[in-house]
Amino acid sequence: MTESTKHNLSFFIRILVSALFIVSAIAKLYPSPYFAISTFEVKQLYPLGFSEQLAPFFSRILIGIELGLGLLLLQRRLLRLLVLPATILLLLVFIIHLSIETFGSGGNAGNCGCFGELIPMTPIEAIIKNVVAVILLAVVYKITPVRNERQDNFWYLCSIVLASILALFMLAPIQPIAAENQENQAVDTLTVDNPVLPAETVPVNADTIKTAAKVKDTVAVAEKPKAPAAKKSGYASYFRDIDSGKKLFCLFVPGCEHCKDAARDLTNLKKKNKDFPDIRIVFMNEEADLIPAFFEYAGAEYPYKVIEIIPFWKLLGQGRDTPGVKYLWNGNEYIFFDGINDNQFSAKALEKVISETDKKYK
Repeated sequence: MTESTKHNLSFFIRILVSALFIVSAIAKLYPSPYFAISTFEVKQLYPLGFSEQLAPFFSRILIGIELGLGLLLLQRRLLRLLVLPATILLLLVFIIHLSIETFGSGGNAGNCGCFGELIPMTPIEAIIKNVVAVILLAVVYKITPVRNERQDNFWYLCSIVLASILALFMLAPIQPIAAENQENQAVDTLTVDNPVLPAETVPVNADTIKTAAKVKDTVAVAEKPKAPAAKKSGYASYFRDIDSGKKLFCLFVPGCEHCKDAARDLTNLKKKNKDFPDIRIVFMNEEADLIPAFFEYAGAEYPYKVIEIIPFWKLLGQGRDTPGVKYLWNGNEYIFFDGINDNQFSAKALEKVISETDKKYK
């Protein structure tokens, strides 16, 4: 192989792998930097044991290094001595992590997060992609000649990596944890469907007591409607009436098409059945200005709250995705739909669960 051929092959492979790294870094910022990085932290870093304090720093540094290495592959300074080994080492770390995750969980489901939410990729697909990249970079390492490098080249490379990391912190500034956890101070637009009026003060006398006794006897004769025992769902801080009667507790993102479709299906079910559970919605604070359009598409408006991104993902639960729809009766959970895969929301499945629980308590 001639030197010219080696040079062209090396440059072609470096462009290919560089594009892979740069696209991967940019994809982790889609559709908006803070939303995407916060999602990456909750779905990828929290399960690994990263704390709320460490995850925001680690995520931005990692993505910055990924972007920096992608840019460094396009130049030749310290290419064989530092850039190629560092890039291969990072890929090997990704491969080991994905392998442990895949074989440890005994499955290949879910999005590994390599390209964020822009290009979903399973762990096995990501492992194959990274192995191919390592092989290509190993070829480049072998055909790249050893060069005499200037001492200041190291600082040149450091400046590019540091600038990439700094860019991530500027694009997605870290929000104080205290601000993220103010779930109880979220925007509350709850409308009370059945307002409870204050009781009138009735003077107590002998006739009143006799009348009350008769009413009590009459009520005792009538059969009370059966229902599950009251239970605390843990969502009373969002909606005061959530543990009273039948409720659908929904977790939606205003701009999510699947969430909008789920809301419209719920509206159609509610129109068909006058006894359909009341709907309560918690929105993620991402594109909150789209909430009016969301309700217009859904065909009705419902009581809702808006909470920050990380508290929203925590509320939804680890391993779950939007849209989330949970059926509650007196605080008891009967079904929880989430995501767009096997456990996705189904109007028919919800009707079936509601019907079965109604029969159980008749």
